[in-house]
Amino acid sequence: MPTNRSPAKRSYQSTEQRQSATVEAVVHLCGEQDPSTLTTARIAEEIGLSQGALFKHFPNKSSLWESVAGWVAEQLTRKVFSAADQHERADQALEAMFLAHVGFIARRPGIPRLMLGELQKPGNQPAKRIVRRTLATYRKKVVALLDRGIEQQVITPTIDTQAAAILYLGAIQGLVVQGLVDGDIKALEKAAPRIFRLFSASFQEPPNDS
Repeated sequence: MPTNRSPAKRSYQSTEQRQSATVEAVVHLCGEQDPSTLTTARIAEEIGLSQGALFKHFPNKSSLWESVAGWVAEQLTRKVFSAADQHERADQALEAMFLAHVGFIARRPGIPRLMLGELQKPGNQPAKRIVRRTLATYRKKVVALLDRGIEQQVITPTIDTQAAAILYLGAIQGLVVQGLVDGDIKALEKAAPRIFRLFSASFQEPPNDS
């Protein structure tokens, strides 16, 4: 009986590993070329499969892109949010999250191209919905930290938290665009602390002169 279950278990693990390798290959390839030009033939070649074998793991390109978007969403939020959760003070948590996000992108330059590419596509495909949902969750996290900072009296109570959350994400997106323009996205990590200091100047609680 155990010998009958063993091959099935190995087969399942092999399939899962192949799917994971495919997703990571797509993220890597998106760093080298426009995601819209990425074909299943190129993806299959990258991981050493035929197109037919690739479609055994993903029935169509849409399901592959959905898996990639889901992987990106899980990896990004887990790594970035966990960096914030290590700090009790909201302003420190916001900075840690900002730097972790930029570092994550610098090591995987295909991710911003992929996310922006999905948002620009017409319609409302599953991958696009995942990207939108991820960004909405991210904004809520920033707003929650800003609200906590107001309670802790380290962030000015007059701040527009919704606008600040948009500016927070916009600063990261601006860094990414600049990195793509310069052709050196890995240099973003050096610039990130300076950019965050400029952003944080807008929400710091002014000193009490009394």
